[in-house]
Amino acid sequence: MIEIKHLSKTFSGAEGKVEALKDVSLTIPDGDIYGIIGMSGAGKSTLVRCINMLERPTEGAVLIDGQDMGSLNEKALRRARRDITMIFQGINLLMQKTCLKNVCFPLELAGIPRAKAEEKARQLLELVGLPHKAEAYPAQLSGGQQQRIAIARALATEPRVLLCDEATSALDPSTTRAILELIRDINRRLGITVVIITHQMSVVEAICHHVAILDEGQVVEVGAVADVFSKPRSPAARRLVFPEVAQEIIAPAQGIRQLRVVFNGAPVTRTPLIAQMAMEKQIAASILAASTRSLGEKVYGDMLLGIPGDPDKLQEALDYLGKIPDIFAEEVH
Repeated sequence: MIEIKHLSKTFSGAEGKVEALKDVSLTIPDGDIYGIIGMSGAGKSTLVRCINMLERPTEGAVLIDGQDMGSLNEKALRRARRDITMIFQGINLLMQKTCLKNVCFPLELAGIPRAKAEEKARQLLELVGLPHKAEAYPAQLSGGQQQRIAIARALATEPRVLLCDEATSALDPSTTRAILELIRDINRRLGITVVIITHQMSVVEAICHHVAILDEGQVVEVGAVADVFSKPRSPAARRLVFPEVAQEIIAPAQGIRQLRVVFNGAPVTRTPLIAQMAMEKQIAASILAASTRSLGEKVYGDMLLGIPGDPDKLQEALDYLGKIPDIFAEEVH
């Protein structure tokens, strides 16, 4: 288990002090795929670098299986980092070495004999689907293949924790899906705890079990991905989950109340829901903004409605929508 307790990090520069993290506390269970998401400058990368002490926190503690990482001397910390490996957006492979030698590199640093290291490295290349690239050089590979080699290298020391810092940000959508599926498979097969740092809610939605949302160095929301996706409470969460709609929540016109409707896997129907509500309940709702998509027979997304009339009409709309499975509705101000 990873326990982050009251973590703060302050940087000093020419323009004064910058608080990158402010009293962050999180608990990440063993074997979880945990997302940490926020906009640029929210403190995500600083937080993940504090987990393995590449950045020393100004205050607070990081405990992994009860061990305080900040209390370790350099030798003990190097040993602990074999259990907490990291992959980056920049990939950082050794370009002058073959893929096999790249994967062997951390094993050789750990003092593993060459023959045994190569045997292990070939097994890992098989795991990430690139056994035929053992003698190739990174420059001969696509971006997705390079990231697979980086993942194989990260797994070489049999870590318990894999930290992914924007690891798919430079990849196209198809390659991103493939890499995320590989990470999910590794988590399932090896039981490794995965922490994913990203600014993309689509990445969190695709792979993570739980998510923490950072905003200006603070944790503003934590929960199961399905809960945060369907009922984001904080303004930062709403901006990330449904950016199009979040920008549309403005002061309503006279006599108009705003109602946010979240579709979290609601079944597709032949009659549009808002039209059906208008026919059955005589509620002339207008669609102010929408960001929805259909996946198979299910609808996901967010819609902002304008409800004219008195508060009774708004409550009538809330009651109507609240009876439909996989739909959440709330008034917004």
